[in-house]
Amino acid sequence: MPSASKEARRFLFPLHLINVLLFITTWFWPWVWPETGSLFVLFLALTFFIAYFFRDPERAVPPDENLIVSAADGLVVSVEEMEEPDFQLGPMRRIAVFLSVFDVHVNRSPVAGQVKKTIYKPGEFLDVRHPESSTRNECLSWRLETSREPIAVRQIAGLVARRIVPWATEGATLSRGERFGMIRFGSRTEVFVPLTCTVLVKPGDRVAGASTPIARWP
Repeated sequence: MPSASKEARRFLFPLHLINVLLFITTWFWPWVWPETGSLFVLFLALTFFIAYFFRDPERAVPPDENLIVSAADGLVVSVEEMEEPDFQLGPMRRIAVFLSVFDVHVNRSPVAGQVKKTIYKPGEFLDVRHPESSTRNECLSWRLETSREPIAVRQIAGLVARRIVPWATEGATLSRGERFGMIRFGSRTEVFVPLTCTVLVKPGDRVAGASTPIARWP
């Protein structure tokens, strides 16, 4: 399966090449340092940021099988009851998490189950804190079939994040906490759980993908 490190290499290779060229230029023509030096520092800092952004730490998944875990790192910005919009699953409770550029952007399955269906919708790139970003932005939705009831996960691209990268495919079986994709640079991830579940988080809480319980099965 693709990984965050492979995604990072798409950006790091050209940055490394630029850094090497700037270093060589400065080494052989030191009098251009005032011009090349600032560029070298800028691209070196960008290289470190890209490496930091695409980090993918291992996480300990809670052993309790009744727990539904967070699909993403970030800040819980909304917990509300609403009609699930993509798979017609009826009224569900949506738990929305905002991911800043400083959060880990790898998404993980909140439950153990099979990817029954995915739906991609092109759209705008509003700031994901905008109240209409959930309905107007580009997104990729996942329907996960579990041994109990279905769960839906939605990856939403934002103002800076303009690339949703899925790693799993329809028909794949995911374990709880398993990586299934990522969104590049600032985004929003929503998990739709049945109303019979007890929600364990509230707006303002910080969560970590795969390790923070966000709801509990009845």
